[in-house]
Amino acid sequence: MLLVDVDGPLNPYAAKPSRRPEGYGTHRLMTPRWAAAERRRLAAWGLPDRAAKPLRVWLNPAHGPALTALPFDLVWATTWEDEANAFLSPLLGLPPLPYIAWSDPHARQEGGVFWKTPDVVAWARGRPFAWVDDEITDADRTWVQAHHPGPALLHHVDPRIGLTSADFARLTDWASLLAG
Repeated sequence: MLLVDVDGPLNPYAAKPSRRPEGYGTHRLMTPRWAAAERRRLAAWGLPDRAAKPLRVWLNPAHGPALTALPFDLVWATTWEDEANAFLSPLLGLPPLPYIAWSDPHARQEGGVFWKTPDVVAWARGRPFAWVDDEITDADRTWVQAHHPGPALLHHVDPRIGLTSADFARLTDWASLLAG
């Protein structure tokens, strides 16, 4: 399985706002979760009548075919959850994918472990997986080694750049090692 985060790997949100990375298109999306969060923020700021601003998302349409060409079953591992299928899959040319439904509230972990990590391991149920996310650290790798029978590849993606050909090559190499 390849567990795919959106913001960072597919949407390089940390790139300079005026410098969209090459190959990416800009999309303005108003998902139900984003709209609700925007309404809460505006109300907290004393602006309950102001219209919610859509979320700016940068996507590279080449990523959809590149992901489907990998020898993995794809799974959304994003806070977009089911909204990734409704809003992002069509833009990337992906079919609807299974997704991880995160625990709520997100459990704070000790030792710098990312809140997603225990949910990822629980969702994998001992199966091999690769995971691409911009918040993966060595603390997560250590935690997964201690709590998952393996194999698992936790691959950090720079949120200023998004997935690159080097990332796709790393994923392909890891899958080849498993198969061989």
